[in-house]
Amino acid sequence: MHARIVTVRAFATVALALATGAARAEDVGCTSTTIRLFSPNDKVCVQAFDDPRVPGVTCHISQAKTGGWKGAAGVAEDPSRFAITCHQSGPITLPANLPKEESVFTESTSLIFKNTKVVRMLDEKHNTLVYVAVSRRVLEGSPMNAISAVPIMPWR
Repeated sequence: MHARIVTVRAFATVALALATGAARAEDVGCTSTTIRLFSPNDKVCVQAFDDPRVPGVTCHISQAKTGGWKGAAGVAEDPSRFAITCHQSGPITLPANLPKEESVFTESTSLIFKNTKVVRMLDEKHNTLVYVAVSRRVLEGSPMNAISAVPIMPWR
């Protein structure tokens, strides 16, 4: 029965990612921030993802991860602390009908109710893509956010 629940949960996660067009992140690495003697350390982890609809843009996001026994068991709520930087990694091609605002990355930061989301905004006046990382909760959001901008320029 447990395997079936895990399979259904995994299927739902993949379906949600495909439906939203959210990017899949690659783990870059983690560094410890708090040393715990008898359980895993608190850390900051960095992930990289390409914008799923705008070829030529790559973002890196760092997020605080709670250690301890709760963190090891996957039931800790990670703090709303993160940073983002995005850059041009190739020729930027804007697809036709690109929305002015679109979610491009989502990652869960608690067992059920909290996630980190990255939204791309198109600033047509300044010919720039703006990426905003925010923390979201089911009942209340967080004012914590980070921003990065990528000017749309010819590639080399």
